[in-house]
Amino acid sequence: MNVTDGGWTVIQRNRQSTEITWAESWSTYKYGFGNVHTEYWLGTEYIHQISRQKVYQVRFVIWDAANNMKFADYNPFSVEDESQGYRLRLGTYSGTAEDAMASKSPSANHDNMMFSAKDQDHDTSSGNCASSHGGGWWYSACYSVRLNVKGGMTWGSLCNGNCKASAILIKPTDYC
Repeated sequence: MNVTDGGWTVIQRNRQSTEITWAESWSTYKYGFGNVHTEYWLGTEYIHQISRQKVYQVRFVIWDAANNMKFADYNPFSVEDESQGYRLRLGTYSGTAEDAMASKSPSANHDNMMFSAKDQDHDTSSGNCASSHGGGWWYSACYSVRLNVKGGMTWGSLCNGNCKASAILIKPTDYC
């Protein structure tokens, strides 16, 4: 909560050495899992409920293979409701990590994508990215970012399968 001026809610945390498999069902991703003191996913339903209350921004924090911390902010940020597949909406990018969520080719773009899990395939690939690559995410066909996975976390070209850790934080854009 107190990282970079405070007011942040951590909605995801993962480490390369995680005990969590991340290969969970839609309903498990919906309501969240893990341990808030180590690695966890808050839950797509809860992320949606929070993001609809006000205008939010998101910060993706990535520790690369050399353990350097980089970040990517998107403002605004929201997650639509379950009837819309928990579609991710990202605004303008800023940060020290590349814009790997929204600037890639259509097959590796995550903005405006619905969430996919191993048992609910909403990606644009002919296969199931969540089953093939592990973990639930806003897959397209399939990814340039993959943070909800055991071991091979990826953020564009910054760390391709060898990120040390990640965290996703949100806060209202009007937070002082």
